[in-house]
Amino acid sequence: MNAPAAPAPPKGPPIVEFKDVSVRFGSFTALNQVSFTIEDKPKAGEFITVIGPSGCGKSTALNLIAGLLKPTQGEVLVAGRPVEKPGRDRGFIFQQYSSFPHRTVLKNILFGLEINGGEMGIGAAEARDRAMELVRHVGLLGHEHKYPHQLSGGQQQRVAIARTLALEPRILLMDEPFSALDEPTRLEMQELVVGLWHRTQPTIFCITHSISEAIYLGERVWIFTHAPGQIAYDIRENIPPTVGIPPMVAQERTDFKDAVRAVTEAFRKVSERRP
Repeated sequence: MNAPAAPAPPKGPPIVEFKDVSVRFGSFTALNQVSFTIEDKPKAGEFITVIGPSGCGKSTALNLIAGLLKPTQGEVLVAGRPVEKPGRDRGFIFQQYSSFPHRTVLKNILFGLEINGGEMGIGAAEARDRAMELVRHVGLLGHEHKYPHQLSGGQQQRVAIARTLALEPRILLMDEPFSALDEPTRLEMQELVVGLWHRTQPTIFCITHSISEAIYLGERVWIFTHAPGQIAYDIRENIPPTVGIPPMVAQERTDFKDAVRAVTEAFRKVSERRP
């Protein structure tokens, strides 16, 4: 007789949930009755890329998750709790380089650990070890004692990513993080972020204006409508995995080109639906 199967572990609350969320700025409605649920996936995470017309509320949605903005209507939950303010469980990487100019690469990465190390139970030696490990992960070994003005744009964004990951956030929010970079550097950063996501396994929301970038980075692509923003498409099927595959190689594959065509067609339909 076969032994009974072990019971499944109890399911935790969703990592992010929007319940009928609207955001208005005066007479302008940025988001209108947006609802979604992102399940928590321990030791996996989920990578969601977000595209849509300009001004459709993409950044507003990320700011709500980050706790930088409150909804006019509805409720935003992280791990089952209403979002009241920013927290170290949510990291944010912006389009603009955000390193502290008076701190070296290593000290920039250490910054959050210096503030939160006691709460996290991390001493100075462990914090430095973690920071140096991230220096290696993001390809900055040999640059750790340089200041931001001595780095290229791509290197500065690597510092911002490492500093954010040092606190091991469960959620990583990225608002067009590579749009200011030249194309070769942008491709390098795409491959870096996919690899880091695979290793560190947070849930990631990343806004981009590039369909090919959205498909390379994400395993799930959201397309927002014109404002007032809503999620018109949540595309999960036929998005090819790209972990360990350089962007230029991935873009030549038939499954990647098929995904680009499908997402482009969906985006075109959204763009034609003007309010």
